[in-house]
Amino acid sequence: MSEYERMRWRSRRGLLELDIVLSGFLEKHRKSLSPGQVRDYAALLEYPDAELWDIITGKREIRVGDGTLIQLIRMD
Repeated sequence: MSEYERMRWRSRRGLLELDIVLSGFLEKHRKSLSPGQVRDYAALLEYPDAELWDIITGKREIRVGDGTLIQLIRMD
C-alpha cells in the first residue's frame, strides 16, 4: 500500500464533515505536498475526530510543522 493510499484511508473519519474536508483536501493537494507537509498531515491524523475538527475549524490552536498545512486545509 502506498503512502498516499494509507493517508487516504486514514482520512476517512467517523465525523462526516471531517471526512469530507480531509478527503477533499488530500485529493486536491496530494501531488503538491512537500515531504514535511506529508509528515504534518500524518501527525494530524493521529488526533481523535473531535479534537481534529476543533483544530481545523480554528477552535483549538496547535503547532504542527510550520503551520502552513493547517492554514491550507482551512482555506480549502
